[in-house]
Amino acid sequence: MKNSLVVGADVGGTNTKMALASFEGETPVIAALHAFKSGAYPSLEAVIEAFLQRPEVAPHAEAIAGACFAVAGPVEHGRGRLTNLPWQPDETEIRDRFRFPRVRIINDFAAAGRGIAHLARGDLVTLQEGVLEPGAARVVLGAGTGLGVAMLDWDGDTYEVHPSEAGHTDFAPVDGVQVELLTYLRAEFGRVSHERVICGAGLKRVLDFVEHSGAAVPSAALKAAMATGDAPGAVSEFALSGRDEAAAKALEIFVTAYGSFAGNMALVMLAHGGVYLAGGIAPKIISKLKEGAFMRAFTDKGRFQKVLETMPVHVVMNDHVGLYGALAEAAKPGRVD
Repeated sequence: MKNSLVVGADVGGTNTKMALASFEGETPVIAALHAFKSGAYPSLEAVIEAFLQRPEVAPHAEAIAGACFAVAGPVEHGRGRLTNLPWQPDETEIRDRFRFPRVRIINDFAAAGRGIAHLARGDLVTLQEGVLEPGAARVVLGAGTGLGVAMLDWDGDTYEVHPSEAGHTDFAPVDGVQVELLTYLRAEFGRVSHERVICGAGLKRVLDFVEHSGAAVPSAALKAAMATGDAPGAVSEFALSGRDEAAAKALEIFVTAYGSFAGNMALVMLAHGGVYLAGGIAPKIISKLKEGAFMRAFTDKGRFQKVLETMPVHVVMNDHVGLYGALAEAAKPGRVD
């Protein structure tokens, strides 16, 4: 299987990256890669069809030995349900339609967890060196369109990856400002999960809260930039460049909430094997993450602060980590479909 062609995809609410690859040992060698705007397609099957028709892929379609699609949402019994898109891809339906010998649908952060093993040293930025314990548990989490989490434990030979929906646990404010933020969001959502705050749309919600609370008013320039379509990107850009006080306050709240949540997940698993921040947002705000607010919130766990201070914490800068994991899963021997 390792010498065969496989298809892997990282299927998000905003973008779907799909690749055709072979393997040299354990390393995926990508032969074709294309990114699709997820919202422009009615289903994952339509994206697969478009990918297989691309000129660099079509000649190899009959040689595909396996496929894996990592989706941003829960997966049960071979069927995925995207949290931020009305897609419900099914392994059997995809296998029958495209005649792939094997098909897997897995959670996107389960794929990111698998992909960690395929990263180079230069793909990581370390926020806390910690004390690495070989074979200890790991956590992979990250904010993007949503908030994903996967947990990894060592089985003696490799890391087993356990997907989760921990991003939908109840938002837990850690200071007075976040208590006010929770009250503000409850007026809209009732019950407030971490993902309502720690994701792209969440950053925009935090900015709205900053304005509502009277702490600062977004500038006309920021509002104009947000109106172009990428509101979270505009907030981050204006905050990091120091061009907007409201954006800066919003990003500070966002990063503090993100750090606190990451610390919670690290405590759940006692992640002495490392905490890895993946997802689309962390690499874009790496300068802010390195300033210290994130790690202060991460370690601010009362009697367990010293425990958190020993855990390695890294930002994954390679945005193909989920794709690598999906390709590895596609190439993995398993049940015959």
